[in-house]
Amino acid sequence: MSETRSAAELGEEAAVRRALEDFYRNGKPPWDSGVTPPELVALIEGPGAPTPGQVLELGCGTGTNAVYLARHGWRVTAVDLVDRAVRQASEKAAAAGADVTVLRGDATRLDEVDAPGPYDLFFDLSCYCGIPLHRRDAYAAGLTRRAAPGARLLMFGYGPEPLDNPTTKLSSWAAGVTADELRTRFTRWDLLDVTPGTNAVPTFWFTLRRSG
Repeated sequence: MSETRSAAELGEEAAVRRALEDFYRNGKPPWDSGVTPPELVALIEGPGAPTPGQVLELGCGTGTNAVYLARHGWRVTAVDLVDRAVRQASEKAAAAGADVTVLRGDATRLDEVDAPGPYDLFFDLSCYCGIPLHRRDAYAAGLTRRAAPGARLLMFGYGPEPLDNPTTKLSSWAAGVTADELRTRFTRWDLLDVTPGTNAVPTFWFTLRRSG
């Protein structure tokens, strides 16, 4: 089905893409530390850890977490919008001998990539909070269609920031992500947990579960 997008929406999408590409072109993006976050480790290895199944990582960056998940028995599909990130993630997975399917694609247009699911787990390390506001419902809908019953979503996101902050030049990035927004957009999911991050700026870890 074709989409009708306004000039402002097209401009916002193009600006986000350019900003992401610039981060990778100029060096390591701030969200791509090369270290698997302890919150993901706790989910995968801690008490009550889910049985490994299929996982989709949204905004996989250079593949650090995709490789970690594969090493712990998950069948991993990883998606990123930026060519340079996809290339580096593919190289990292190959070097590690990890079975990871890395795809270039838009996390809000999953019908255009080979990621049918169903997935038992979704992992998002600051992908959603960078998505233009007018594409966030499409992101939620895409995950919902691909979620196995009881699937979980572990999401890290930046909270709202002043628009004049030099790191939040884009309106969608300044908006960040909040628990109330996730409850509104993810109508067929339960928000199980919200844990503040340890960053200097407001950040949060959100855990959601597909409710039906």
